[in-house]
Amino acid sequence: MELITLKNVYKTYPNGVGAIYDLSLSIEKGEFVFIIGGSGSGKSTLIKMLYREEKPTRGEIIVGGVKVANLKNSKVYKLRRKLGVVFQDYKLLPKLTVYENVAFALEVVGADNSKIRGRVLEVLDKVGLKHKAKSYPDKLSGGEQQRVAIARAIANNPKILICDEPTGNLDPNISMEIMDILKKINEELGTTILMVTHDITIVEKMKKRVLVLKEGRLVKDYKEGTYKHEEF
Repeated sequence: MELITLKNVYKTYPNGVGAIYDLSLSIEKGEFVFIIGGSGSGKSTLIKMLYREEKPTRGEIIVGGVKVANLKNSKVYKLRRKLGVVFQDYKLLPKLTVYENVAFALEVVGADNSKIRGRVLEVLDKVGLKHKAKSYPDKLSGGEQQRVAIARAIANNPKILICDEPTGNLDPNISMEIMDILKKINEELGTTILMVTHDITIVEKMKKRVLVLKEGRLVKDYKEGTYKHEEF
C-alpha cells in the first residue's frame, strides 16, 4: 500500500532558485527509507514539502491519502496528525520536563487527559527514558534529548515518522543507539520512516532503501540492502 506518492514534483523558490526537478517516487507503508545527497541536493526541501512546511510549485504530493499541495493552511493540522517529525536540534521546550514535553504533543491534538499519562509513560519506556520523566532538557545529554524528541514524535501514533538529520549532533556510538530505537519503532509499530542523513556509515549499516538526490533530482533508488557507497 502506497503511503507517500510524488508525481512530477517541482519546487522553485520565490527568488528563482530551483530546488526540486520532476521528482516522482512512491513509498510503501512500513518502509524505512534514507534520503541522502550532497549539500543543496534538495533533501530538506523534499521532506519540508511532505509535512507542508513548503508547497510544491508543480506536481502532486499525496501523504496518507491527503493531497498536500491542495491543502488549505487551516487544514494542515489534518496532515500533521499523520506525521511525526524529528529534527537535528531536538526542538524541546526548555521550561517543560521530559514528561511535559511529550504530553504537550498529545494536549495540542485534544487527547483525553485520562489517557495522556499512560501514553506518555509508554513512549518514554519505548525510548528507554521513563526514569527521566521529571528531568528538564538541560539536564539531559544530546542523545537523551533526541530520545525525548522521538518519544514526542510518536506519541500520537503517526503513520509516518520524518527524521531530519536526527544523529547530526551526536557521536557515532550514540548515533547507533538512536538508529536502534528508530529500527525498533519501524519494526514493532509498523511506522513508516523517512530519514535524511549525511552519515553514510549509518546508511551502510542499516541496509535499508536509499534514495539519492543530486541537484534536485532523484538519481538513484537503491532497494533494501543494495546500497553501495558513493561520493557526492
